Amino acid sequence: QVQLVESGGGLVQPGGSLRLSCVASGFVFRNYAMAWVRQAPGKERDWVATIDRSGELTVFADSVKGRFAISRDNAKNTLYLQMNNLDHDDTAVYSCSKYIFDNGGLPIYRSSKFPKRGQGTQVTIQS
Repeated sequence: QVQLVESGGGLVQPGGSLRLSCVASGFVFRNYAMAWVRQAPGKERDWVATIDRSGELTVFADSVKGRFAISRDNAKNTLYLQMNNLDHDDTAVYSCSKYIFDNGGLPIYRSSKFPKRGQGTQVTIQS
C-alpha cells in the first residue's frame, strides 16, 4: 500500500525558510518521479515542482522558481522541498505526490498522472 507522509511545515515570517520532507513507503521509491503540490484555503490545488526518479532533472512553477528546490534521497525513500524567501502567497497545505508510471524522464504535471498524495503539511507565512 502506497503511503506518503509529509512533515516539516510550520509558521514562519515573510522571508523565512522551511524544509519539507515526504517519506514514502509501499512502492519502489527510486523508480518513480515525484512532485510537490499545494492548496491554499479556498483555492484549487497548484503544482509546485517535479523531480525525476534519479533526482537529476527538476522543474518548477513560475511562482516558486528561484526560491524553492526539490530533491530526493532514494536510499532513504525521502523527497524534500527546500523553501526560501517565503511570502504570504506561499501559505498552503503542501503535499507530495507520486507519478503513476515507473519510467524515466521528467513528466509534465497533470493531477490525473499524480493521483496518489499524502495528507499534507501546513505552511503558514505570517508577519
